Amino acid sequence: MNQNNATNKMTTQVGEREIVIIRVFDTPRDLVFDAWTKEEHLSKWWGPRGFTTTFQKFDMKPGGTWQFIMHGPDGVDYPNTNVFVEVVKPERIVFKHDVFPHFLATAVFEELDGKTKLTYSTVFEENADVFDKVKTYAVPGGEQTMDRLEEHLASMS
Repeated sequence: MNQNNATNKMTTQVGEREIVIIRVFDTPRDLVFDAWTKEEHLSKWWGPRGFTTTFQKFDMKPGGTWQFIMHGPDGVDYPNTNVFVEVVKPERIVFKHDVFPHFLATAVFEELDGKTKLTYSTVFEENADVFDKVKTYAVPGGEQTMDRLEEHLASMS
């Protein structure tokens, strides 16, 4: 387990085929959930530093599709397709990433005295060799995405 800072506001754990990022935001749970479920917010922070995102389809309900293109700082476009499995306001969002690398993502939002503990886990379908390569960019990318979420939450409140 990597300890990212001494205040325990954030941790990242990497397993055999799973990445778990835990953050505590100084923001109420409803607001954090809105940042994840409203396109006008999600499009501003989703993706690592330097990336922008163009949404093509965003239908947040079980069976609904979220299609978008992440535009990398190097000019490369990364098409993404997710299918929502579960959306339980304001507790949990589960989606399946339908393009390589394939994974099931779960975001759990817990109320902590006006703050929010977010546990974001991704369980990859690829074998261990592929996961070893994927985690080299998925771990820092996920951490940077959560940093961007934290910055966006500050602008929302």
